[in-house]
Amino acid sequence: MKITDNTRGAFLMMGSMAAFTLNDASIKSVAGDMHLFQAVFLRGILTTILIGLLAGLRGHMTFVHSRRDWRIITMRTLAEIGATVAFLSALFHMPIADVTAILQVLPLAITFAGALFLGEKVGWRRYGAIALGFAGVLLIVRPGGDGFSSYALLALLAVGFVVVRDLATRRLSPQVPSLSVAFITALAITILSGSATMLIDWQAVTAQSAGFLVAASVFIIGGYVLSIMVMRVGEIAFVAPFRYSALVWAIVLGVVVFGDIPDFWTVFGSVVVVGTGLFSFYRERVLAK
Repeated sequence: MKITDNTRGAFLMMGSMAAFTLNDASIKSVAGDMHLFQAVFLRGILTTILIGLLAGLRGHMTFVHSRRDWRIITMRTLAEIGATVAFLSALFHMPIADVTAILQVLPLAITFAGALFLGEKVGWRRYGAIALGFAGVLLIVRPGGDGFSSYALLALLAVGFVVVRDLATRRLSPQVPSLSVAFITALAITILSGSATMLIDWQAVTAQSAGFLVAASVFIIGGYVLSIMVMRVGEIAFVAPFRYSALVWAIVLGVVVFGDIPDFWTVFGSVVVVGTGLFSFYRERVLAK
């Protein structure tokens, strides 16, 4: 049976989401053994080296960019730093499924921000889907409820930072290699987290923690490479909805690895967020036709 580009793209997207979620699970596994900044710094060293080698092998290690692109790269890097700290802080203290579920509102948030700041056309149906999607997030977060965690606000803050990052990425010139931008970002996060470790007490790194950090570095690079490959095969409107497979991975890993069983409202809110996201993708496909 012949595999179509759309099918290949769907598998690549699911593989990318699996890799990113396995990275999250690996980094969460060291939460009890070391401080957040120590974990980010050690992972950052490995990640920066791996991205640098990959960029060098592909001939994408270039830093000759226009002033405009450097300003955008700086904004993007600062947003990535904010997203990393906010997301991992939430991940260290919340079930992985809850944090991942909140992040599934990203496509809707980016659609809304694109309409608000970039003048992209969004109809009333997609605005309605965006509103329902954020309502689904409120069901997951439940502000003021017994299950409310203040760290959920950090997950929402991470969403905001990622929106800024992605909007900045859209404005980069086409000739700027993605891998060089990724290397600059990884290096900046490593330097900043390394500086922050001077303010904390370092913990001894056990063989198990080292293994998790190495795994996290490999998974995050794998997720990044697969996400690049996704953009080169198949129709984006067909492939994009498969990003929600991250939630399935997060629920499975949360139950199997961490023993976290999501409650009814988390599941229901996740269904609302995913459903509205799928509807938004469907409307984009209809309008494209």
